Amino acid sequence: MIIAKVVGNIVATQKNQRYENARVMLCEQITPEGETTGHTVLALDAVDAGVGDTVLIVQEGWSASTTATGKAGAAIDSAIVGVVDRIDLLESPA
Repeated sequence: MIIAKVVGNIVATQKNQRYENARVMLCEQITPEGETTGHTVLALDAVDAGVGDTVLIVQEGWSASTTATGKAGAAIDSAIVGVVDRIDLLESPA
């Protein structure tokens, strides 16, 4: 799974009909501390995320396909599967 920040929407005038009601979001990967990494990914939104939300992205074809469309077998690489409310990190022992 990837932690990312949604940075924008992708608008497509034509899509495969399996994705007609799905939104495609542009997401930038972040560290658990919230720092950006510079790596971006396009992901189908399965949880109604919005720009500025911190999200969990799954990057595995079967899981992404099933989560984003409700049907297995769609050609999807990445899907947003959760909106993160907060991240609690444990302090490492000194």
